[in-house]
Amino acid sequence: MGNHFQKGFTLVEMIVVISLNVILMVVITGSILSLYKNHGYTYAQSNEIDAARRSISDWMRDAREMTPAANGAFPIVTAETHRFGFYSDIDRDFGVEYVEFALDGTNLYRYTYNPIGYPATYNTASPDETVLLSEFVQNIPQSVVTFSYYNNSGTLLVSPAAMISDIRYIEMQVIVNIDPLRDPGEFMLKGSAAPRNLKDNL
Repeated sequence: MGNHFQKGFTLVEMIVVISLNVILMVVITGSILSLYKNHGYTYAQSNEIDAARRSISDWMRDAREMTPAANGAFPIVTAETHRFGFYSDIDRDFGVEYVEFALDGTNLYRYTYNPIGYPATYNTASPDETVLLSEFVQNIPQSVVTFSYYNNSGTLLVSPAAMISDIRYIEMQVIVNIDPLRDPGEFMLKGSAAPRNLKDNL
């Protein structure tokens, strides 16, 4: 009788093939999930950086146009390392608002207070508008000042709160990082303003 050969996989071969396919699928799925996760993180970080950039741009515009209050008070009210308050017509309605940019923890806020009555007064106990500008500012955790103040000769004011009338130039910097433990890492954004209504040569 002739020899008869059966074609096909043995049980062991089938198990090996299935195991290899499962391992391959796990590796491919893991790579795809990692790609989407990294892409989502990068996208979120990019959005936060853009929000902080626009916040600094708005601050620069409003700070440059600061003006005496509706009741005649000096344009600058608060000059702290993480809080800066001043009078400015930020909504361009020909009324002068009191506005504060403040860092609370890792959240950067803008508070707006509208003038009340005549002569005008400002109720700073409760803002008329609160805007969350950024949720991931790392200045305080890293002991980095948000606002720096300089006099007319460009000298940094060590105690700006006690020398508000000497302030002629302000710098703002924010460190943005939605997750300090991950790459691509942090980004520092800076802006500056020389208020037009504080110039000595006017």
